[in-house]
Amino acid sequence: MIDLIIVEQLASIGTAVGTILLVFMFWKTIQQLEETVKLSRLQTVHRFRPWVGPLNSIELMSTSQERQQFSITLKNYGEIPASNVMAMFIMKNEMMDRNALKNSNGADSFNLGPLLPNMEKRYWFFIDSDLIKKANDGNAQIFILLYFAYEHQGGKSGYGMISHFDTKINGFVHNDMWVD
Repeated sequence: MIDLIIVEQLASIGTAVGTILLVFMFWKTIQQLEETVKLSRLQTVHRFRPWVGPLNSIELMSTSQERQQFSITLKNYGEIPASNVMAMFIMKNEMMDRNALKNSNGADSFNLGPLLPNMEKRYWFFIDSDLIKKANDGNAQIFILLYFAYEHQGGKSGYGMISHFDTKINGFVHNDMWVD
């Protein structure tokens, strides 16, 4: 009889220890599932969204007596479409910062429409030939800010760049680039 009581008490103690271990394992499993949910949210926000940016540098397209036409090709590197892609352009004779679009009412803007995954579109802008000639003579500097804003299911994003006209290469060199 005494042996049966000891076995019953040992079984109760074993059951209690097993229950505590089981609760601890459930708690660790729930923590792991919480981390998996956090990573899934990050992946959804960053991976499953459009990534619109330049495919190449700014290129000279054509020259006339009055103005020169430049072009930049945009591409959606993401896995979902970008809707309502808006191109904005500002040109000044001095260096600008990223906030120049917020502080300027003189930005030229153009709606490029939607941009599907792996789709490319070109944006053109024009600069007076006299200003290019002044820059080549060393009498002026040309700085441009290009910003491409786009919408997607997760909200709004954008890509911006500030470039200056380099007379040595007769083209634009990027000073600053960023993603919003």
